[in-house]
Amino acid sequence: MRNALRHVVSAAAGAAVIAAIFLASTQVGESQGAAPGPIRRTADGRPDFSGIWQANASANWDLLSHGARPMVAQRGAYPDVPVLAAPVVALGTIGWVPADLGVVEGDEIPYQPWAAARQKENFANWLDRDPEIKCYLPGVPRAMYMPYKFQIIQGPAKIMMAFEFRNADRTIHLDTVPVYPGDAFMGHSVGKWDGDTLVVDVTRFTPYTWFDRSGNFHSDALHVTERYTPLGRDAIQYEARIEDSKVFTRPWTIRLPLYRRLEPDARLIPFRCMEMAEETALGHLRKETLVKRWEGKTMIVDVTRRVPASEEQLYELYISGNPPEN
Repeated sequence: MRNALRHVVSAAAGAAVIAAIFLASTQVGESQGAAPGPIRRTADGRPDFSGIWQANASANWDLLSHGARPMVAQRGAYPDVPVLAAPVVALGTIGWVPADLGVVEGDEIPYQPWAAARQKENFANWLDRDPEIKCYLPGVPRAMYMPYKFQIIQGPAKIMMAFEFRNADRTIHLDTVPVYPGDAFMGHSVGKWDGDTLVVDVTRFTPYTWFDRSGNFHSDALHVTERYTPLGRDAIQYEARIEDSKVFTRPWTIRLPLYRRLEPDARLIPFRCMEMAEETALGHLRKETLVKRWEGKTMIVDVTRRVPASEEQLYELYISGNPPEN
């Protein structure tokens, strides 16, 4: 979205919110820690990850700690309080990104200077650029923490993962296979066991996926090392070490739990998004377009806030920092 403004949260307020959330979550974890239960194992003694799983976090919105913010923002009546912009204003509270703690070790993504600038630009224009909106395959690690279920089917030589989003899938090869001949959205995965931890080396990526909806991105040099460690019968500690010498100054790590869906009839219900994204991708080709302003294949939506004529003078006084006394 070309005219979207990034939500601004005061440093003091943001720090207080995150600190409060962290303290509360720590107290709950200490007082209500659940017994992990026995690890499910296969016939050869390996942890059995077969089943249907789902992340329970806001990582797909933003890998880093963040306060609540509009999906798309514009300046409101007060300069430091943004409001929902025109494209999503009818959503009300649904149009806000939920606050959450980050899942990145150290709560920092170490971008090179040029890449940090690109990420900020991506953030401001995410409705125009996020590959998820266009129904691209989500890539790794993003597929693991999107708000959709996925299924693991585990065998002695192969582990397959099937995802609801776009019917995506990936195969983790535990046996010897030839080097993948090209690049792929989901990469090429080769795994091995380190005790009870499944370690997966993922390479051969395209540069056309993001890590989240906040514009965090990578290049075709991306190298991901995943670790799947059982936390008992129904939870997995998931880690992804990210390396990309073209974009980042050093490797960094994502860490979050994955949870087994325990409903007796749990199953995948595919989210076939290709037709959902058809208007976004091809709407500019309509004889009578639903969106009236296009720049090539990019739809342009005005987000200028409309102020009633009777309020214009008062509004200008407020945003100039000189509000009336009464």
